[in-house]
Amino acid sequence: METIILFAPLVGAIIAGFGWKIIGEAAAQWLTTGLLFLAAALSWVVFLTLDGPTEHIQILRFIESGTLSTDWAIRMDRLTAIMLIVVTTVSALVHLYSFGYMAHDDNFNGEGENYRARFFAYLSFFTFAMLMLVTSDNLIQMFFGWEGVGVASYLLIGFYYKKPSANAAAIKAFVVNRVGDFGFALGIMALYFMTDSIRFDDIFAAAPDLAEQTISFLWSEWNAANLIAFLLFVGAMGKSAQLFLHTWLPDAMEGPTPVSALIHAATMVTAGVFLVCRMSPLMEFAPEAMMFVTVIGATTAFFAATVGLVQTDIKRVIAYSTCSQLGYMFVAAGVGMYSAAMFHLFTHAFFKAMLFLGAGSVIHAMHHEQDMRNYGGLRKKIPFTFAAMMIGTLAITGVGIPLTHFGFAGFLSKDAIIESAWAGGSMYGFWLLVAAAAMTSFYSWRLIFLTFYGTARGDKHTHEHAHESPMVMLVPLGVLALGAIFAGMIWFKPFFGDHKYVADFYNIPLVEMAEGSDTHTSGAEDSHGKAEGDHGSEEGHHAAFGGAPGEGALFFGPDNHVLADAHAAPKWVKVAPFIAMLFGLIMALWFYIWNPSLPKRLAENQQPLYQFFLNKWYFDEIYDFVFVKPAKAIGRFFWKRGDGNVIDGTLNGIAMGIVPFFTRLAGKAQSGYIFTYAFAMVIGIAVLVTWMTMSGGAH
Repeated sequence: METIILFAPLVGAIIAGFGWKIIGEAAAQWLTTGLLFLAAALSWVVFLTLDGPTEHIQILRFIESGTLSTDWAIRMDRLTAIMLIVVTTVSALVHLYSFGYMAHDDNFNGEGENYRARFFAYLSFFTFAMLMLVTSDNLIQMFFGWEGVGVASYLLIGFYYKKPSANAAAIKAFVVNRVGDFGFALGIMALYFMTDSIRFDDIFAAAPDLAEQTISFLWSEWNAANLIAFLLFVGAMGKSAQLFLHTWLPDAMEGPTPVSALIHAATMVTAGVFLVCRMSPLMEFAPEAMMFVTVIGATTAFFAATVGLVQTDIKRVIAYSTCSQLGYMFVAAGVGMYSAAMFHLFTHAFFKAMLFLGAGSVIHAMHHEQDMRNYGGLRKKIPFTFAAMMIGTLAITGVGIPLTHFGFAGFLSKDAIIESAWAGGSMYGFWLLVAAAAMTSFYSWRLIFLTFYGTARGDKHTHEHAHESPMVMLVPLGVLALGAIFAGMIWFKPFFGDHKYVADFYNIPLVEMAEGSDTHTSGAEDSHGKAEGDHGSEEGHHAAFGGAPGEGALFFGPDNHVLADAHAAPKWVKVAPFIAMLFGLIMALWFYIWNPSLPKRLAENQQPLYQFFLNKWYFDEIYDFVFVKPAKAIGRFFWKRGDGNVIDGTLNGIAMGIVPFFTRLAGKAQSGYIFTYAFAMVIGIAVLVTWMTMSGGAH
């Protein structure tokens, strides 16, 4: 069953990509979509029936070279099962949605150009590469999947190849990701160098020893675990668009909207979070590296939220929102609460994919207009899309009943991360995430109010002809809406409940600890009262995570007490995200409903700050100045001086100077008289005889 899940998208991609002329475009669309729904159904079966230890399903021998021996195998545990349902469910719904969205594309001249089969083949190939990544049993297989999603991303972002901006965005995504991938590759090499293996089981077993060893890198000695964890995270930074390697994600919105929903909201961008969680047995022994992960994650969440406040393109607002939410996930992983990171990854996939597909429905209704300043009053024109976008907004902003487990998906998973940041001792992370939560609420409601409320703005003709999307686009929105509402409440306990629930879910061994012992809850309980429901029994004992690294799907070190401390957090910590959400909502109402002239006045009064946010903190301009222009100057120098003057000059000098000179000399020797040629032959023989005589005939 697991093998069918993995290879069904690949079969669809090959047949649709190379055989569409035989079976036809419509058949190619149906085939790829049908295979994805099959994979999604089987993924849910695996997820709901998974029980017991990690399973290894070998497919074939992969690479044999010296001591390097790799299999292509499926590592089936809870972490894989979560990613399987996220990838296949969203991908299947995006395939279905694309039937309607890609039916008539203005970028291609009607039926004269066959683009649909190519689009569906790319989508299916991407899904296969992502599944290869998440099912990997070793780092080489993961790297192949990692690069595969990079190739598919390049093809899909640049799908509108006639648009220069789309081609530039595809190249930018590819190049920026190569920077991160270089770090990832160095991390894999360092692991192989230190452990003589790239299999996860071997690496996890060696993790405690790596914490005691050093490794030489860049003329210095480093702690092996910290350096390797840092290098692996550099790879995650590129793929998951964290600060400094984030610049490709907003530009990637040049691709078709279903691509944005699949790649840049639900699946590919979460690969970095998955990598950090998968490598939790190593990360637990690398505290300095994890501190770096926390700081980068929190800063990214804050940075992207500030930029999202002022964007006017509906897709770019959601893109920066994705960037911000990924920062949340990394904070959770950075403080050691990997299950909370996976919880937000899981719920975020539903509501963010729905927001992107909802935005696509709005763009479809408004004849490919993406500027929110030209929307307004659309809730009566496209009521179903409006309802779906409202549910997505309620989920991402974190609407729920404080201090309970009742609320939209984002309410439970986002609060879990903020409580974990506090419990993990990262006050920097905690406060930046609370600030980001307020800004998330503001820009999400700003999107809703600008799009669906107020009076119609922009082209009157477009507004008059705005219409609801076809059913094939609305059904995926409805399915994702169910996930955005219920996913958090249904799966709260396995991801962030008591130790027992989390341990059962991830197959982590539990150890019972006496109440009086110097353990994880002592400090938290003294300051904040009894840890809520975090005790394994009522007889003065409580549970803690145990087991060897790699024994469960996740690993929590013996000093990792974040789950218990998060449950014991004071009430103000637990209510802080809800208050931040209310603050953002009220500010959005004030700016865009009660006093719509205020945003313009504020932008004019605070021009430097507004421009700073609007220009995305000038990262693109700085990179252009520091990296792009010098690279172009060096290239121009080698082109003009090296290629033009030296290489071309030498060849041209030989061809146009030296060769003609000798040609003219040879020409003068051609007199046309026989006695001249006879004389030359005699001289030649004389020279030959003389040379033979002088050398003694030795040669």
